[in-house]
Amino acid sequence: MQNKYIQLVPANLSLANQLLDYYVRNRKFLEAFEPIRSEEFFSLEYQREALKKEIFEYKEKITFRFYITLTGYPQKLIGIIGLNNIVWGAFQSAFLGYKLDERFINKGYMSMAVKLLVSYAFEELHLHRIEAKVKTKNKASLRVLEKNDFINEGISKYYLNINGIWEDHIHMVKINYAMH
Repeated sequence: MQNKYIQLVPANLSLANQLLDYYVRNRKFLEAFEPIRSEEFFSLEYQREALKKEIFEYKEKITFRFYITLTGYPQKLIGIIGLNNIVWGAFQSAFLGYKLDERFINKGYMSMAVKLLVSYAFEELHLHRIEAKVKTKNKASLRVLEKNDFINEGISKYYLNINGIWEDHIHMVKINYAMH
């Protein structure tokens, strides 16, 4: 999937070095948005194993993770986006997760990535609902979802443990009305 600015590349083992580089250079920045990471997380072996798991989950259709690069510059990852915990059958729903390199925020890249992935989710996978949770203080991430027509369904209290603290999150949803 791509537009003239970015492309979404599915998980593959050749991305391990780029993925490690992404996490190392964004280590401090991502602390405010993610669980506490062990030192092992910042190793090539760990990232290779994570990619193997993502490839397996892609084949099993339970997670669809993609790596964001600038169109024409596939050698540098600038972000990660995925549909996680997909439930099929009557639910046909997934959770959206994403993160972007600190040097590429506020340039519209994540809004574009969400748009590409939502189109894929609704048109190719035929999902009915995509849910996203955003820390209440993360105005930039909330704006990304609003630009992509996600609606606010309320607050999830003490939803995720982020950097050692249980944080409230805003519950944002986009529904595939074409399925109705």
